[in-house]
Amino acid sequence: HVQLVESGGGSVQAGGSLRLSCEVSGDTSGTYCMGWFRQAPGKEREEVAGIEGDGSTNYVDFARDRFTISRDNAKNTAYLQIINLTPEDTGVYTCVAETWVGYCPDFFTYWGQGTQVTVS
Repeated sequence: HVQLVESGGGSVQAGGSLRLSCEVSGDTSGTYCMGWFRQAPGKEREEVAGIEGDGSTNYVDFARDRFTISRDNAKNTAYLQIINLTPEDTGVYTCVAETWVGYCPDFFTYWGQGTQVTVS
């Protein structure tokens, strides 16, 4: 059984930065694809970034300049660093994971509860 626990959200002023964390607990024997989604108020959930088991990363277009995804396998933790935050970044950020099978499948089995980011 795998659980994802996010932390690091909060309220921040525009122009500030945050680092979100996502710790994998439970079955940590495997390697996981990790990713982040976000959902702004009144909008559809959207993917932000992903990181594969080998550390390679991918970003959606809006996230390429200000978002950085990383991982620390020793801590079973993935991170999402966001700089130059704007009010449009406000939303619930959710960590996701899927077993890495040499590549990341196009689905995620494991979802965290989400952490709120509010930018004013």
